[in-house]
Amino acid sequence: MPAKRDYYEVLGVGRDATDEQIKKAFRKLAFKHHPDHNHNDKTGEKFKEVNEAYEVLSDPDRRGAYDRYGHSGAQGIFGRDFEGFNFGGFGDIFDAFFGGATTATRQTPQHGADLRHSITITFEEAAFGCEKEINILRTENCSLCQGIGCKPGSQPSRCPDCNGSGQVRRVRQTIFGHFVNTATCSKCHGEGRIITEPCSQCRGTGMEKHQRSIPVRIPAGVDDGIQIRLSGEGEAGHRGGSPGNLYVILSVLPHEFFIRDGDNIIYELPINFAQAALGTEIEVPTLDGKTKLKIPAGSQTGKVFWLKAKGIPHLRRSGRGDQLVTLFVVTPESLTEEQRRLFQGLANSLGTAKRRPEKS
Repeated sequence: MPAKRDYYEVLGVGRDATDEQIKKAFRKLAFKHHPDHNHNDKTGEKFKEVNEAYEVLSDPDRRGAYDRYGHSGAQGIFGRDFEGFNFGGFGDIFDAFFGGATTATRQTPQHGADLRHSITITFEEAAFGCEKEINILRTENCSLCQGIGCKPGSQPSRCPDCNGSGQVRRVRQTIFGHFVNTATCSKCHGEGRIITEPCSQCRGTGMEKHQRSIPVRIPAGVDDGIQIRLSGEGEAGHRGGSPGNLYVILSVLPHEFFIRDGDNIIYELPINFAQAALGTEIEVPTLDGKTKLKIPAGSQTGKVFWLKAKGIPHLRRSGRGDQLVTLFVVTPESLTEEQRRLFQGLANSLGTAKRRPEKS
């Protein structure tokens, strides 16, 4: 038989530890090694070892004998061997110390579960809003028994084990005294009632699945990832609880050429060398249709034009963002002979390009 470990070492405390420190160490280790919470093969032995150490060190006389004579002193003064001690009741003690006394809450009304559904909309639908319909499968109260679970015309009966409370109380005798344990009734599972004639449609559950088509109004100005809450459109509640909510998560498709920046939109406008040098008037697309934009002579790549109130409508206030039109001058990748001749003549006449002076 292996030698027993020092009891102070087992609890992880010093020999000068106070009663409160010993008790605190015991509670921590008992919780860690209790068989109900730890299924390791060595858990039972460790739990017995922790309890044995606490039995000795929590008793002043026994602790004094142990400090003077070691394990033989602690056992001999009381005439019993811990190896033969029955620890079968420590599960009850553990329950009493660490939450075994519980209050059943199953009878209270329970809010229904929330549901989530994703839909994809276009860039324009996000900008201006739209109406959509979504199909969801959700749990609802049984249409035959109205959620009671009983056959129409019958009623549930009171549980004989808990007398309708949904809880059972047990008094347990331990070495620490009497402990009252309150737990959920195993017969009615905390409901306080028993259904003797279950509904034929829901089989006593009071619930059934239904496919529903639900309209969704999407406001103007929404963006990718926004959630719209539809109150009360989730799963049905239990025992008279309110239904959950339905959250519709929006996914916005990218636009062919617009880029969104908050409530502004950005459009890149390509122009050629001649248009940039001479100036021109070009039609540019907007969310409201095409509009004419005047490009002044000498415009450079990166120049930005602002089209006021041509952007995304603000979601929570009136007005709209703007559209930003950014120029970039396109360099031709291939030229005809005639174009090459003209560009060469233009290059000769322009000479070497000079750096533009910086604005002060």
